[in-house]
Amino acid sequence: MADSAPPEHTTANASGGDSGNPAERPVYVIGGGPGGLAAAYELRKRGIRAVVVEKADRVGTSWRRHYDRLHLHTTRRLSALPGLAMPRRFGRWVARDDVVRYLEKYAEHHDLELVTGVEVSRVERSPDGTGWLLRASGGRELTGAAVVVATGYNHTPSLPDWPGLEDYPGELVHASAYRDGVPYAGRDVLVVGVGNTGAEIAVDLVERGAARVRLAVRTVPHIVRRSTAGWAAQYSGILVRRLPVGLVDRLCRVMAKASVPDLSAHGLPRPDTGLYTRARQGAIPVQDVGLIDAVRAGKVEIVAAVEGFEDGKVVLADGSRVEADAVIAATGYERALEDLVGHLGVLDDQGRPLTHGGRAPKDAPGLYFTGFTTPISGTLRELGLDAERIAKAIRRHLSRPS
Repeated sequence: MADSAPPEHTTANASGGDSGNPAERPVYVIGGGPGGLAAAYELRKRGIRAVVVEKADRVGTSWRRHYDRLHLHTTRRLSALPGLAMPRRFGRWVARDDVVRYLEKYAEHHDLELVTGVEVSRVERSPDGTGWLLRASGGRELTGAAVVVATGYNHTPSLPDWPGLEDYPGELVHASAYRDGVPYAGRDVLVVGVGNTGAEIAVDLVERGAARVRLAVRTVPHIVRRSTAGWAAQYSGILVRRLPVGLVDRLCRVMAKASVPDLSAHGLPRPDTGLYTRARQGAIPVQDVGLIDAVRAGKVEIVAAVEGFEDGKVVLADGSRVEADAVIAATGYERALEDLVGHLGVLDDQGRPLTHGGRAPKDAPGLYFTGFTTPISGTLRELGLDAERIAKAIRRHLSRPS
């Protein structure tokens, strides 16, 4: 069910303090994306009341903002959340709009308790020390027995502080604002960043008729085939995830040489660091959905990283300057957790949660995080597994004597 305001008993807490029994407080889940919905389902399955608080007016908001051509790089069967399979009609690689439909159906099917249009700005320990206090929009103060933070890995678009950017007269947009390549037909476009988003946008621009497409690369990515002879790359990610990092790096190097052509002549040499080493640092490999062919055909030109802007031109790391009709910055996102929980000492020096899944920070029992890692075994799959771990951990947490 969907509500436009928090449950009545939490609104009462805002004006009169916490007057209820701590054991009867709900668990608040911040974020109505797949991680938050899965956590709410697993909690409800165990008889624990979970309230999902979403700042937008509906679930799956971040998915609705993605570019039109986006499909999951993980298979339909291994991307379903706990308790509800994805329909076979969605195909093997599920489209963005079908992911949104699935998330809407998921919340409805499980009758999850949703509070939409309310943004949580800060999480604090409750005054009596037995739970958590959420400060939210409209002056609301919500008191919960535990909190699950599921605000998402791609929360706030990040744009580098390039020198000269403020004086650049050309069109520059972050990839979060990109929908399709139609407006760029016949134009010279520079895409900055060669993660999965930048790679797919470059291919989309080519297919939509851009006159010239250049892709600015700072760190050469690992590129893998999304599927080889029917074997999805995700399957390999699941099989090797628990193996030693060095061993996986060596296995991936062999697989890459067998399945991915050498693109050194086109500006994309093979990386000198291992795939799994990079993945553990947060840099997931690029799943090929046309980039390899586009680069080999010269339709996507690889150029050096962007260093700044000067005299209406883009300055590259190799000293060259290029002119473009438009610049699309696929430069990633920030988790933006500092204001929400940074004061609790639960983030590392890069703003990432120190714990995730079923482990709560040592000094913050009852506080859990989901969706802030980039596993090679598939994000949606791991969100479902983390949801179960979180629900079990919260059940244990609530059963302890106060």
